[in-house]
Amino acid sequence: MRHAKRRHQLNRFTSWNKATLKSLARNLLLHESIKTTKARALAVRPLFEKLITLGKENTLTARRRAFTVLGDHALVKLLFDDIAKRFIGRTGGYIRILSLGKRRGDDAEIVIFELTEIKAKKKAKAHKEAKGVQAETQEIQEAEIKEETPHVHHEERQKHHEPKKPSKKFLGGLRSIFKKERDSL
Repeated sequence: MRHAKRRHQLNRFTSWNKATLKSLARNLLLHESIKTTKARALAVRPLFEKLITLGKENTLTARRRAFTVLGDHALVKLLFDDIAKRFIGRTGGYIRILSLGKRRGDDAEIVIFELTEIKAKKKAKAHKEAKGVQAETQEIQEAEIKEETPHVHHEERQKHHEPKKPSKKFLGGLRSIFKKERDSL
């Protein structure tokens, strides 16, 4: 009998449904936060929580089972080495679904589907800023050295004093003026 075997079909054939769920799981692994419909998020949540549970086991069998879903060794490695380690202290609740409202075209409910433990990206920004400060100090030091040495060739002066291109496009780019906020279907 077919007791308690309910699944989210998403109005698709079986193979199409499986492909949709695998694609959502792969994208969530890569980006850690995606924007999708509520029905899709609710459909892929059990699959992704099982994947993280497999990642916490960290056995060869678990890796092979995860590969059957993900289909990519790099994603399996990312799951087991990075993402599953964030959730070692948790027994569940690896994913959150945040509502964004309704989509303009078909009134579907849009949500942000993300991991509860997202890697901090602020460190990367701080690291980039530190690199920028180091680059500026190097440029200042090089400029001071050049001022001290008056016998610099004329060609080298021209290389370092080329006019910089403007950082912004004309009027901030005409596309941004005429660009409309459109929804992808």
